[in-house]
Amino acid sequence: MNNFKFRNPTKILFGKDQIENLATEIPANSKVLMLYGGGSIKKNGIYDNVKKALSAFDVVEFGGIPANPEYSVLLDALKVIKDKKIDFLLAVGGGSVIDGTKFLAAAAEYEGETPWNLMTDRKPVTSAMPFATVLTLPATGSEMNSGSVITREETKEKLAVGGPGLFPLFSILDPTVVASIPQRQLANGIADSFTHVLEQYMTYPSGASLQDRFAESVLKTLIEVAPEIMKNPSDYKAASNFMWCCTMALNGLLQQGVPTDWAVHAMGHELTALYGIDHARTLAILASNHYRYNFETKKEKLAQYAERVWNVTAGSTEEKAKIGIAKTDEFFKSLGIDIKLSDYTEDYSETGNIVSKRFTERGWLGLGEHKNLTPNDAKKIVEMSY
Repeated sequence: MNNFKFRNPTKILFGKDQIENLATEIPANSKVLMLYGGGSIKKNGIYDNVKKALSAFDVVEFGGIPANPEYSVLLDALKVIKDKKIDFLLAVGGGSVIDGTKFLAAAAEYEGETPWNLMTDRKPVTSAMPFATVLTLPATGSEMNSGSVITREETKEKLAVGGPGLFPLFSILDPTVVASIPQRQLANGIADSFTHVLEQYMTYPSGASLQDRFAESVLKTLIEVAPEIMKNPSDYKAASNFMWCCTMALNGLLQQGVPTDWAVHAMGHELTALYGIDHARTLAILASNHYRYNFETKKEKLAQYAERVWNVTAGSTEEKAKIGIAKTDEFFKSLGIDIKLSDYTEDYSETGNIVSKRFTERGWLGLGEHKNLTPNDAKKIVEMSY
């Protein structure tokens, strides 16, 4: 196991009716900017519950943050923060709203030339405006981590920023919200969190037995609850396990002491930026082909994954590893997710070249757990995914 330092300061309020605690968790006399997305929270009752809980506060609202939070929209919100002298941010939504709020928290205190430099400088954010979240769509784990991914339509880019200053002060996780989530987004949430675990697990053996079993337990639980939550999102038991899996998948615990990959995410972000494909679906398109391309360096963990997660007991290491890859594809398909780029766009013939060129221009010359996956390797993996 590798050396590590781990700290996660986010307080979690989990369960029914936790929104009522907003008033006691937000610092007194705060001027709050409440941020949300397309308005679904006004249909499912979450908006009314949050507003009621915030009745003692001076609240300004900013709605319309899109999936894949758009930089230009966030600049409008940043102007509201400054003009209205906001001092606390509350994200009410899924990963996109929360990621956008994190960016705003950092941008509100950023003194650089332009807020986009937060994304391109790739420096850890150590100071930001305080913020909290009310999670309405389990998927990204953003409610309990310090990462944020922002899209810029103008340049067709999707980049990440993070740092110790971007942990939510607290996050409210009420599983009853799952009942109102559409099937497509439920599938996305399951696939997204599943791949988050794989990125921290599917590398090479590092002697971290407990970390491996943490990861495997999240994967097995997602497999177990996936059909239940897709069939009946009102099932509180299934919704609770689903929601907590999504949070645990990316709250920083699984990656401690082990090598991590994240090349699938790097490539997937480009597919979203270029074609607007749902983030989770880009991961499903690329993950198994990434493992096929890097089979020799990943086969031991792939075989362990097949054994422990999918109960594959027969065969050699190579045979088990290949079954593990096939099982992953089958799982994504069982959620109704297409796993080829050509299922989403006809304009894909140059995608591999575009991804390779972008990685080269950014200096991303060695991705993955060994830091040796080149832009040309990324090109070949993307082309395998057509």
